[in-house]
Amino acid sequence: MRIELVQGDITTRAVDVIVNAANSSLLGGGGVDGAIHRAAGPELLAACRELRRTDLPDGLPVGAAVATPGFRLPARWVIHTVGPNRHAGQTDPALLASCFRESLELAESLGAQSVAFPAVSAGVYGWDAREVAETAFDAVTTFAASFEESGEDTAVDLVEFVLFSSEMVDVFRQVREGGPVWG
Repeated sequence: MRIELVQGDITTRAVDVIVNAANSSLLGGGGVDGAIHRAAGPELLAACRELRRTDLPDGLPVGAAVATPGFRLPARWVIHTVGPNRHAGQTDPALLASCFRESLELAESLGAQSVAFPAVSAGVYGWDAREVAETAFDAVTTFAASFEESGEDTAVDLVEFVLFSSEMVDVFRQVREGGPVWG
């Protein structure tokens, strides 16, 4: 599995899945969530409203993930995950790790070969960028290792961390270079 760092706009990535750092309502918001909703078009909001009407009447729980089509995005699917909000007292790193793990498991079930992640919870949700990067890399390597140990192949061949600012890319790069060599 390849892991790449990209500075840019996640809504423009030509990958199978982009991950949305959503809020539990799934009805759009600011930051990455708002940008994805705008780029995907009104069909995304309609699909999220349908999820709320049927499967998720109370919203998507923190750490969980759910998929919708990508509609007008280059990506085939959007996987929505709700990161923990440190400002609201959601400080358990296991919730943050769950966002990445559940998103990867869902991408695998969709047969996705490429997945682009933002820095879930590192923005207005107040998590330290370094902790997000460490958690994200750990989740991806643990996911890949689980397939290696079982002797199975994962459909997911490429994971991109698509980060809006050069500062965030630098943090992810520093964390990456401080750990094992990435392929």
